[in-house]
Amino acid sequence: MAIWRLHGDGRHVERGAVVKPEERLSWGATIAIGAQHVVAMFGATFLVPILTGFPVSTTLLFSGLGTLLFLLITKNRLPSYLGSSFAFIAPITALNGGDPLASPEQLTQALVGVVVAGALLAGVGFVVQAVGTGWIEKLMPPVVAGSIVALIGFNLAPAAWNNFRLQPELATVTLVAVVLFSVLFRGFLGRISIFLGVIVGYLVAAFTGQIDFTSVNEAAWIGLPEFHLAAVTDPAAWALVPMFLPVVLVLIAENVGHVRGVATMTEDPSINKHTGRALIADGAATMLAGGFGGSATTTYGENIGVMAATRVYSTAAYWVAGTVAILLAFSPKIGALFNTIPAGVLGGVTTALYGLIGVIGIKIWVDNRVDFSRPVNQYTVAVSFIIAIAGFTMDWGSLQFGAIVLGTVAALAIYHGGNAIARWRRTGADDGGPIPAVGQLGGDMQD
Repeated sequence: MAIWRLHGDGRHVERGAVVKPEERLSWGATIAIGAQHVVAMFGATFLVPILTGFPVSTTLLFSGLGTLLFLLITKNRLPSYLGSSFAFIAPITALNGGDPLASPEQLTQALVGVVVAGALLAGVGFVVQAVGTGWIEKLMPPVVAGSIVALIGFNLAPAAWNNFRLQPELATVTLVAVVLFSVLFRGFLGRISIFLGVIVGYLVAAFTGQIDFTSVNEAAWIGLPEFHLAAVTDPAAWALVPMFLPVVLVLIAENVGHVRGVATMTEDPSINKHTGRALIADGAATMLAGGFGGSATTTYGENIGVMAATRVYSTAAYWVAGTVAILLAFSPKIGALFNTIPAGVLGGVTTALYGLIGVIGIKIWVDNRVDFSRPVNQYTVAVSFIIAIAGFTMDWGSLQFGAIVLGTVAALAIYHGGNAIARWRRTGADDGGPIPAVGQLGGDMQD
């Protein structure tokens, strides 16, 4: 693992320069930047366990541990924070009709899907480390990658409405706050508009007497997180695993795009050589979290935004951020505080958040100039979207296939099958293209 060398005088970043992954500023400045990374990841990271019914403190713990594991596996060369993945919300909540999980049994069953997804992602990482990413680009060209990302967001629309309609006034205030913060501010404040919107909605709820703080008052300041073991011996849990498989494709696209984005911003193409290690690391972190009750992880675009704003790409700042997340996990009072967030606040913020997930998928098409005059591209999107939005389901024996699985299969089958026929008939096939360099679920939408 590389040892950080001091950048310049350790206090300033020269005009036009960047602090590279193997460099650092003074420890005081590094800790301050690490704190910014914690704030940047916080809004999305704590929302996932609340929306899925996972323990918040446990998620924070494995988010921090996963980040440190990621840094170790990537040999301290790839600056990244691993926060909770929004891609898992749909398959997890599908276990309880679209609502957060309501019992420990459901939670332990969902953890099996998380562990399997992590194992598959790590396996893909080993393949990428050996042969590169060319095969991924052929499997998931922009029209397919964008469709898969977007259909996950749009499939979650009913879940947003379920919370929104319970407290429509509070939800509207929260939603308006999110939008205003995103358009009124650029830079760091604009990038954490989701987090700030939650704060505004929460304060309004508190001042209007809509929050019961009894559980917060009773919770201890210091204590162990809540652990759950994946139900690997439960046949019913394995029957649910197919619902989690499409998520692996999203995680692949997120990680590959993240590595490319960092390589571009640091003007260091050698970082791309760590793509395989990034996939292995995220897979290992997801398996670790899933094995003991934490939410699955992914690299966060919010933190790329912090790096772009500060021009500090030092991995030292991420060691600080990961350590802080671990420490916060050992305060049950913090977890109890997050669990008091009202349904209206969640409804308002997820209306924006789930919609943004869909927009990120569409942005992949725009950035890569997908040609929608070609029928194969039209039907790849059209069919997969209707399946996701309508919530198609299908049972095959004991296996359950939800809308995300069916939509993903449809996108892949129509694109690749349609292109094969188009080439045979010489009616015009889509040439595809590379998967995007940016864009992820819950990630940063600002340039």
